[in-house]
Amino acid sequence: MRIAGVVSVSAVMLLAAGCAGGPGGGKVNPEASEAVTPAEPLPMKVTPRPATWTGADHKAHRLRITPTRLARGSDSDLSHIQLDDDLKGRVPYYLTFSYTNTGKGTVTGVDPARNFSVNRADGQAAEPVSLFRTNPMATDSGLPPECREKGKDQLGAGATAALCQIFMLPKGQRPATVSYRDDGGDTLLWPVGGGKDGDATGGVLPAGKPADGITQDSRSRPVSLRITPKGVRTGSLADLSRFDLDADEKKLVPYYVTMQYRNSGKYDLLPSMSDGVALRTMGGRTVQKLALIDIGGPGVGRCPEAVPHAMVKPNGTVTECSIHLLPKGDAPAAIVFNGEGAGSEQVVWRASAAGAADAK
Repeated sequence: MRIAGVVSVSAVMLLAAGCAGGPGGGKVNPEASEAVTPAEPLPMKVTPRPATWTGADHKAHRLRITPTRLARGSDSDLSHIQLDDDLKGRVPYYLTFSYTNTGKGTVTGVDPARNFSVNRADGQAAEPVSLFRTNPMATDSGLPPECREKGKDQLGAGATAALCQIFMLPKGQRPATVSYRDDGGDTLLWPVGGGKDGDATGGVLPAGKPADGITQDSRSRPVSLRITPKGVRTGSLADLSRFDLDADEKKLVPYYVTMQYRNSGKYDLLPSMSDGVALRTMGGRTVQKLALIDIGGPGVGRCPEAVPHAMVKPNGTVTECSIHLLPKGDAPAAIVFNGEGAGSEQVVWRASAAGAADAK
């Protein structure tokens, strides 16, 4: 999570004359404050969800988590804040949520903000930003009025608190989901209206669309590929019963990603392109391929190893399947291929239901 500094009053006046307010509590330009555009609330169903929190006592406590508001601000809202260069010009989104201790005892060390994520439709998570104040005499938080709930790190039985977290997205992109990574291992999801294909996933290809990529052969020479996603399927832990999964992996859900590769280069390739495949999830995670040791075994029936089991020659094709373990409650959002070698670039496709049919 990024941490940005709220600068002193004098610096606000020099660097951001005309912004609505400074951390010293005084308004730099009262007329400008009246012209501040209110944040735009986005449609989101306010659904309370049960959650587990590991307190300072290292014990599991029951909470109820409720995102109550997600609003789009203006890039000028944080003009008085010292932001990293890569965050300048991005648009802030203000996520307000409540959390209630539904257990019987007091829970301490509560900080649900760190488990929240605001995500685009392709699974790319927005950048969370926390602010600290460099002026210890300040009476104003320096935060925009849309995001001043402070929360509590200790809750008695039945107590409720509210907190606001800022997330930054590039202009022209909008959230599609709010997610929460529960300490119990599951992912909680809340859909957000307005995260449409056209403005949320720049550079992301439609599901199943062939695209060009680059990998390298065993001698590190670049080899071009024509890549076609064939499908994303939900699997079962029973499919992996002969493999030694750890306790945490047994709580997850396997997804099978099938891809076809055509060697459009000049050199032979080993059928191992799936090593560069990852899944982005609706919950803002990026999940790499599961590595399974299978010496001479039958493999995974629903996600077979590459066919043919031989070098892929120029103009030849190979179909490969990779396994990715996702938390319960989460779902695939996009398929990512990370190439290798000089000139290689990441290629991203949607993993929508329309393009996630079983590979034939």
